[in-house]
Amino acid sequence: MENGAKRWGFQGKQGLDAASATNVRGYFNLLMGNINQDNSSVVVPLGHGDPSHFPSFRTTPAAEDAIVDALRSAKHNCYATTVDYLNRDLSYKLTPDDVYLTIGCNQAIEVVTAVLSRPGANIFLPRPGYPHYEPWCAYNHLEMRHYDLLPEKGLEVDVDAVETLADENTAAMVIINPGNPCWNVCSYEHLNKIAETARKLGILVIADEAYDNIAFGSTPYVPMRVFGLTVPILTLGSISKRWVVPGWRFGWLVTSDPDGILQKSGVINSIAGFLNISSDPATFIQAAIPQILENTKEDFFSKIISTLRECADICYNRIEEIPSLTCPKKPEGSMFVMVKLNLSMLEDINDDVDFCLKLAKEESVIILPGIAMELKNWLRVTFAIEPSLLQEGLARVKAFCQRHAKKQ
Repeated sequence: MENGAKRWGFQGKQGLDAASATNVRGYFNLLMGNINQDNSSVVVPLGHGDPSHFPSFRTTPAAEDAIVDALRSAKHNCYATTVDYLNRDLSYKLTPDDVYLTIGCNQAIEVVTAVLSRPGANIFLPRPGYPHYEPWCAYNHLEMRHYDLLPEKGLEVDVDAVETLADENTAAMVIINPGNPCWNVCSYEHLNKIAETARKLGILVIADEAYDNIAFGSTPYVPMRVFGLTVPILTLGSISKRWVVPGWRFGWLVTSDPDGILQKSGVINSIAGFLNISSDPATFIQAAIPQILENTKEDFFSKIISTLRECADICYNRIEEIPSLTCPKKPEGSMFVMVKLNLSMLEDINDDVDFCLKLAKEESVIILPGIAMELKNWLRVTFAIEPSLLQEGLARVKAFCQRHAKKQ
């Protein structure tokens, strides 16, 4: 009792604050809080994948015009369809009933983790992977089992390990392609092997394709839904990355299941049920989508890919100049690269979090610690910023590593 008041019957839910502290935003806030305010140097953001405010990554005018037209039409309360866009490269056809609109790709993650969280169920997540899955799995009491990506095989899925991890309670495995936080793009052959393995295990595949078509290496991008005749697939996507508009928060969850297995298992009804009690994307964004898809010219995508390729080369080459950092392979897709931190070559650096905190304070450079992606003593570096600023940021990282290098 306090001040004579009765005992109150409410309290916060335990675990939510801990879960949020270990995701990208939690670490980003921690690092920004460590910036030395007396340092007049511009902060170089190498920690997250939002290049939208850099001139080299401005979205196409076709997308901006579509939004303006939708707003001014006073007819933007209708729902738009993305089926034609998603039907490309398929031997079967999606229908509007296969497509569920979400508030960005993150809401789609929230949907699938909630839908699959029956008592005792488990799900396979990649390591390293996108850290939005772990807190939502924990929140929904969905057991997480991590499988490794193999650096010596171009970050392919360790399929043998996946088979070992599976049991009768395994519901699904998450595939992120192109990779986030890694730089890999899966080949057709490897994706086919994953589909065959999932079919053998009786589990569905959650294909996180937030970075769809952002590939600039020797391996062409292949959407996982191509294998929908082999295994049921839930594809998560958005316009955030390819159109460089993450703040618009428009995404989708697509069921690729021509054999109707997801319908028979109740997954479809559960998805619809979840979305019936949650918010929808803004209606004017929905209304603008057909015009955005139809009017965006290929030269816009080509320009973005060309800029990303240039930045990836800069990032890889500059990191190669720093002895205490190792980049296993030149990036081929996405907007990130995972870099191995060699602590034995550094003084006064305890781990990846310590490295990033001190880098932020001393050099005003933000890099995300690998522990946020379940990969301790690695670093996630984004190269999707202005090339000149990327050069400056990596020069500061080099100076920081030289200053903290162990004396010979």
